[in-house]
Amino acid sequence: MLDQNPVHAVPPASPATDFHALDISDLLRSINSEADAGLSASDAADRLIRYGPNELAEAPRPSSWKRFAAQFNEVVIWVLLAAAILSGVMREWADAVVIMAIVLLNGLLGFLQEEKAGRALAALKKLTSPQAHVRRGGEVRLIAARELVAGDRLELEAGDYVLADTRLLRTASLRINEAALTGESSPVEKDANRPLDASTPLSDRGNMAYLGTVVVAGKADGVVVATGMGTELGRIAGLLQQRAPDQTPLQRRLAELGRVLAVVCLGIAGLVFLLHLWHHAPVSEAFLVAVSLAVAAVPEGLPAVVTIALALGLGRMARRHVLVRSLPAVETLGSVTVICSDKTGTLTRNQMTVRELALGMRSYEVSGGGYEPVGEFRRRVVGDGNATTEPVADPAADGDLRRALTVAAWSSDATLTRDTDTEGWKAVGDPTEAALVVAAHKAGIVLTGRRHSILKALPFDSDRQMMSVLAAPQGMLPAVVYTKGAVERVLSCCTHELREGRPEPLSERRCDEILWLNGELAARALRVLGLAYRECGERVPDEIREEDLIFAGLVGMIDPPRPQAGPAVARCRAAGIRPIMITGDHPETALAVAREVGIVGQEDGQVVAGAELQRLDDAALAKRVADVAVFARVTAEHKLRIVRALRSRGEVVAMTGDGVNDAPAIRAADIGIAMGVMGTDVTREASDMVLTDDNFASIVSAVEEGRGIFDGVRKFVHYLLSCNAGEVLFMLFASLAGWEGALNPIQILWINLVTDGLPALGLGVEPPEPDTMTRPPRPPREPFITWRRGGQMILTGAIIASATAIGFAIAYRGQPDNLAIARTVAFCILSYSQLLFSFSCRSQRYTLPELGLFTNRPLLVAIAISGFLQWLAVGPAFAARIFKVERGLGGYWLLILGLSLVPVTLIEVAKIVIARRNRREPAKS
Repeated sequence: MLDQNPVHAVPPASPATDFHALDISDLLRSINSEADAGLSASDAADRLIRYGPNELAEAPRPSSWKRFAAQFNEVVIWVLLAAAILSGVMREWADAVVIMAIVLLNGLLGFLQEEKAGRALAALKKLTSPQAHVRRGGEVRLIAARELVAGDRLELEAGDYVLADTRLLRTASLRINEAALTGESSPVEKDANRPLDASTPLSDRGNMAYLGTVVVAGKADGVVVATGMGTELGRIAGLLQQRAPDQTPLQRRLAELGRVLAVVCLGIAGLVFLLHLWHHAPVSEAFLVAVSLAVAAVPEGLPAVVTIALALGLGRMARRHVLVRSLPAVETLGSVTVICSDKTGTLTRNQMTVRELALGMRSYEVSGGGYEPVGEFRRRVVGDGNATTEPVADPAADGDLRRALTVAAWSSDATLTRDTDTEGWKAVGDPTEAALVVAAHKAGIVLTGRRHSILKALPFDSDRQMMSVLAAPQGMLPAVVYTKGAVERVLSCCTHELREGRPEPLSERRCDEILWLNGELAARALRVLGLAYRECGERVPDEIREEDLIFAGLVGMIDPPRPQAGPAVARCRAAGIRPIMITGDHPETALAVAREVGIVGQEDGQVVAGAELQRLDDAALAKRVADVAVFARVTAEHKLRIVRALRSRGEVVAMTGDGVNDAPAIRAADIGIAMGVMGTDVTREASDMVLTDDNFASIVSAVEEGRGIFDGVRKFVHYLLSCNAGEVLFMLFASLAGWEGALNPIQILWINLVTDGLPALGLGVEPPEPDTMTRPPRPPREPFITWRRGGQMILTGAIIASATAIGFAIAYRGQPDNLAIARTVAFCILSYSQLLFSFSCRSQRYTLPELGLFTNRPLLVAIAISGFLQWLAVGPAFAARIFKVERGLGGYWLLILGLSLVPVTLIEVAKIVIARRNRREPAKS
């Protein structure tokens, strides 16, 4: 079928520019797409294969050999290569070959680490790709944006990014922000029926929606006419040169630290060089020792290790339903002091279910849960002071009930379908509207041709807090306005109430009764909506007027809290993080849910509603947010003000949300968190993190992982710098003591290779410590390496250097003939003591038995491999010749083992002493 259409012979990179000028029937014919059903699944798959995914082309990645060569673009590596050349010139071939081999091996390890990090980050980027609602084969489906093809029927609503160039077929109060494409800051009104000629400029094409623009209001559906590089944005993107991603703040801080260390270590290496010359060592030997020491002391592999540790940590987050869109967010997670959470879908299930209806003087209970359209209606009957219920045999025969559910169904845009994979029911659309559609289905009210019967629509917005449609079912007049929304807003638009099938005038007293009933339902954690309608007569009005409506009743829905919400809130409090609920729901509903999950106590009745918040100036609000944990009936502006007020108090704020009205507050927060399931594209784009399960517990898990990742990075930096300090201090002491050749250049480089790489990575994946979520947040301005931690690194380095020096002195005994055996002993002690020291770096507070030896298996494997490599350097005969060591150490292995255990033992004992002292101090007070 596809081959019969000549338009498809045009590749997508050459878009037609006159789709806006075509008649809709001609347009659909030209791209071979059905007006209502859209493409079939097989047709869409064929087009995806022929024309490729809906993606903008990226700048080509450098080839593998160029990325490998980049590993050697470091000053210290150049110096080392010069040292190898110098060794060759002096016919020290063994030194030259080994130095070159170590340089190549270092480069290979760095290359492999960066490749793994790149793959992990690419996988995370793929997971965060946006999704689109399309109609294929007559059914609405949610697909990845990259799978869109020309001819797809695309559905749009407020908050969506337009994911491909689209000719609009139907619009309802549609406005699109096209600033990304045209530079026009004001949203543009769109009308699918607007006739245009081929010469109409891009900014005036009112019947088109373009890739990269944002729907700010209204709804629409249209047909995709261009994807990927064939779009208008793709054409512009083809002219641009993409730049490499910036380093994260953490990576920049570590790079600065590396540069400072490089200067210090090069200075010490220079001093070692001069001391060797002072002791009459050959210039070449002194130079090689100094250069090797400098290379070993500078943690040149630190950026690569940090990158892969962050990437692996983000992968763990993804498995816990959290996608981190920006690496700096990981650093900030450890400092979060306040989590501002929406209620619906985050603290609750986001599967609304209608539980009660109050219609006139009657009330009904509805059974069933979730989206399965199975349940029973029971009418509440009051008699002899007792309330009982009786089943409604035929809900469709109850006039008031049928009318209320009809209003609910017509004013809801959600669709209910059976999931072919799970055999269950699923809803596409807003959960509240889905609940109303399910309730109507339970009563046997199933609308057909709803989309074609709606003449006009006024979408919901946070200011009006209502939505209305004007519909003519099956094209029959009179047309009817169907309205739903916040009870007080809907009621203010009504003049009558439906009672026993007849409209009765709505008195002020009756309005008070309805509002009281609204509060009573909301107090039981029900979300309450008002339903109303008006028949418009035989003439279709030009616009929807939300006035002179007939009140059809109240509908109460419940979105039960998630089982994980309560424990997650408790963990927040234990971690020193304050949870705050910010919701558009009724204050009583918000307070009931907040009490149930533990955000506020059972006796706490403080809740600030939007009306009260509006009266507070910024200074008063900053005081108010200090002791209020529930904000209700808020708008987008209110949410933004709350976030700013919290930040003005020095709080580090994480803000969650799903709608367009949440986006400003999410962007203003320190950590913006978007809902991945029900969130809009705008919200996800404004966020730093995306929850793939819309669950509050996942936020707490993200904070725990974030703290763990940051701790892991700090642990392996502590390990690397402590070990490097040990190497430098030992060589400095050996030079001062006149121990010529205490370690030769090859041994220094080998120690650096064996001890720095694998153990550092093992520490980078250390599981979070037991007290990770019971200690307060990390101060945001705390330096990465505090003075206390820096002192610990120098002290640890001194202990490692001392143990090595003691081993050298015992083996040397002041006899030059013993230099080879003493050098070999020092070579092994310096290496093995660092490997064993990595166990102590797993925690600053917990001892190894408390953590468990086997709770970090990657570190165990890393130490085993590195330890075996070190043995290979001194055991076999060929290695002894290369590294210039003494074979047959015999009893010296006991000395090596004993002294290698000294640093880790002293540090573990110190942890026990400090812990006991800390336990005694509170008792004394």
